[in-house]
Amino acid sequence: MEYRNLGGSGCAVSVFALGTMTFGDNTDEASAFAQLDAFAEVGGTLVDTADVYVDGASERIIGRWLADRPTDITERMVLATKGRFPTSGEPNGAGLSRRHLDRALTGSLRRLGVDTVDLYQVHSWDHLTPVEETLSFLDDALRSGKIRYCGLSNYLGWQIQKTVDTAQLAGLARPVTLQTGYSLLSREVEWEIVPACESTGLGILTYSPLAAGILTGKYRQDVTPPANTRMADHPMGAYLRGRNQHKRTLAVLEAAKTIAGNSGVTMAQVALTWLAARPAVSSVILGARTLDQLTANFPAGLQLSTEETALLDAVSMPRVDFPYGGTVIHQMTRRIEGGWPM
Repeated sequence: MEYRNLGGSGCAVSVFALGTMTFGDNTDEASAFAQLDAFAEVGGTLVDTADVYVDGASERIIGRWLADRPTDITERMVLATKGRFPTSGEPNGAGLSRRHLDRALTGSLRRLGVDTVDLYQVHSWDHLTPVEETLSFLDDALRSGKIRYCGLSNYLGWQIQKTVDTAQLAGLARPVTLQTGYSLLSREVEWEIVPACESTGLGILTYSPLAAGILTGKYRQDVTPPANTRMADHPMGAYLRGRNQHKRTLAVLEAAKTIAGNSGVTMAQVALTWLAARPAVSSVILGARTLDQLTANFPAGLQLSTEETALLDAVSMPRVDFPYGGTVIHQMTRRIEGGWPM
C-alpha cells in the first residue's frame, strides 16, 4: 500500500481509503468487520464515514470494530467523518451552524467510541451560515482536541477558495482536504474544483471512483442489469443505464478493457490506478457492499505507461466549451502562450 500526506498536513494516509456508506444497510455488521479487517491487513489506514450514513449505524459499527480489535491495529487507523445534513427534524437539526455542528460532532464521537476524530469534514456548503461561524467552530474543535484536522466535502471551486481565504485572513484552522466525486467518467471537477484544491493546497479524497460500478465492466450493453445492483435497483438506476450507453462511456470501457487485458488486472484496477495518479489526489475511497467486491479493487501494483495514461485521458475527456477551453478560447490561449501574433 502506498501512503501520501493528507493534503497539506503532515498526516500520512493510505492512497486507497475504505468508504463505509453501506455499513448497517447493504452490509451487515459481520460483513463490515470482515471488510475492515481485510482493509487493515493490506495496509489500509483511512476509514471514511458520516453521521448520516444509515442514521449513524455506520459510525456505530466502526466504533464496535475499534473496540473489538487490538490497539496495534486500531491505532494505525485514520478516522474521517462528516457533519452537516439533518440528524433531527428540529429547526437547528442541519447545516453548518456552530449549534448543529457541535451536536453532530459530539454524536459522532459517541458512536465511534473515541475522544478525537482525525478528520472532520463539513458535508456540503451551507448558504445560510456565515463561513466565519463554521470555521470558528472547527478551529475551536481542533484546539479542544476533538478533531485533528478539518476538511470540506462537495464544495464548488469558489466555495473552496472563499473558505480557505477566510480561514487565512481570520487566523483560523485551514481545511486540509476536499472530498468530491471523481472518476474517468466524472472529470468535470477538473474545470474548477481540482485547480482550486491545487491553488489552496487541499488534498482530494475521491468518492464514486468506479462511477457506481460502470467502470468495473460488469454491466453489459443491451442486457438487463443484474438484480441487487445500483443500475437495477438504485433510485438513480435509469440515469445510470442511460449513462452506460454514452459513446464516451463505451470508449472509456473499451480502453480500460484493453489495458486490463494487456496487464493481467481488472478494469476496475485500471480505473483506480488512473485516478490515484491525478493531480492533488490524496486518497481514493473504495466503497463496496461485499468483501469480494472490496478485495477485487485492492491495488495490484499496476503502473500505467505514458501511452496508456494518454489513451485514458483522451477517451475520457468530457466535452469542454467556453470558458473552459472551447475552440476559440483554446486557440487564443495557445497564441498568447506561444507568442503567436493575434
